[in-house]
Amino acid sequence: MATKQNFSSFQDLIQNSPTPVLVSFYATWCGYCKMMSPILEQVKTSMGDRIKVVKINTEKYPKLASQYEIQSLPTSILFIEGEQASRIKGVMQTPKLIEYLKKFL
Repeated sequence: MATKQNFSSFQDLIQNSPTPVLVSFYATWCGYCKMMSPILEQVKTSMGDRIKVVKINTEKYPKLASQYEIQSLPTSILFIEGEQASRIKGVMQTPKLIEYLKKFL
């Protein structure tokens, strides 16, 4: 299960992580985002400590969504050592997403 985590800044979160960070940008009203939530849980369970999975609510952090040019929801960005390595728009089923992410690990 995903856990809520506090961090001093988003940059701190993505740059100081020893593992890649998959950030899923979502909104509470977004139906596709709701579909993506259990998929992200399954990815985290399956991949364990090899990846960190974080969800960011675009309504609470609109400047962050704007900074990363989030134009459709859900959008997930994979960060490796603080740099954007990949961007995934829309819903991707668990097996396909895991296979895709393994390319970056």
